[in-house]
Amino acid sequence: MSRQERCATAYRTLSRVTQKKGGGDGRAPGGGGYSKRGRPRPGTGGNRRDRLEGKGPTPPAYMRPGHPAQRAAARAAAAAGGRPPAKGAGRTAGSRDRSEYPNENPVTRGSGEGPEVVAGRNSVVESLRAGVPALALYVAGRASDDERVAESVQLAAEAGIAVLEAGPAELDRLTGGAIHQGVALRVRPYEYAHPEDLAERTEDTVPLIVALDGVTDPRNLGAIVRSAAAFGATGVVLPSRRSAGVTAGAWKASAGALARLPVARAVNLTRALEGYKSAGFFVAGLDAGGRTGVRDMSIADGPMVLVVGSEGRGLSRVVTAACDMIVSIPMASGNESLNAGIAASIALYEIAGVRAGRS
Repeated sequence: MSRQERCATAYRTLSRVTQKKGGGDGRAPGGGGYSKRGRPRPGTGGNRRDRLEGKGPTPPAYMRPGHPAQRAAARAAAAAGGRPPAKGAGRTAGSRDRSEYPNENPVTRGSGEGPEVVAGRNSVVESLRAGVPALALYVAGRASDDERVAESVQLAAEAGIAVLEAGPAELDRLTGGAIHQGVALRVRPYEYAHPEDLAERTEDTVPLIVALDGVTDPRNLGAIVRSAAAFGATGVVLPSRRSAGVTAGAWKASAGALARLPVARAVNLTRALEGYKSAGFFVAGLDAGGRTGVRDMSIADGPMVLVVGSEGRGLSRVVTAACDMIVSIPMASGNESLNAGIAASIALYEIAGVRAGRS
């Protein structure tokens, strides 16, 4: 036998030993993945024994383990005596369960429903300098090397505010994903007074209430509160809707006046004005279209309410109808309307001057 024949015989023997029974290697003719001619067989599309078993349709959010909606549903079921909530319970057609989106439509900051969180090194140190009442200061470990953060920690310690160390993930959760730069301040919710509390009279001073109609800038609110406290006002009342609330920005603009002057919230401002009128107050609306000057008010020396409108549209129609008179600030022709905070300051100064001259 020649050398070439011996090599061919050895190769055939090796192939018979290594090949699996029935061509199970998938490459020999007749194998599972190849035809007798050695060509690849067409696939089955996963419809036979080797088909994949899927997990089925995606379950709703309240049935996914670990999902915020599932945890909320578990709490609701525990409160209801162990009964699981029905699918879509508490939701209308086409609406989404807010528990599925914890960062969507959060509670309005400064509205009194929950504490506000101020994020950022400059904002936090400015809030602490202004004496904004706070619950806690959260600081990341490496952020304490910054001078502003170090000053914030010192101011918080002097004010008796708790200083807590928090990681980046915790700060992201507290601030709702805002840029916090490693520091955040949780501001204490403001406790609003009742509108009727501002109508209480004392023998020393004549009541003067400032009502705001549509003032949506917290800085304007803080400036008005600062001027009202400086010129002897009794308090400030604002509507609960479509109006700025007492936030950290309002605290900073008031320069601490919010700690001395009460702010009340009325569900219906027009109804609150009618209540003041029934208690013996005169109501004067401040608007650029008023024919009577602020200095010429005949009611300035008695119990009164000064209503200040927004900078853009002024007083609303229903509030204007509830006023006893509409007054204005004389200005040179061609000038635009004044900022709400500036206009309120001028009017309060004129009222204080009238009261001082007639006392």
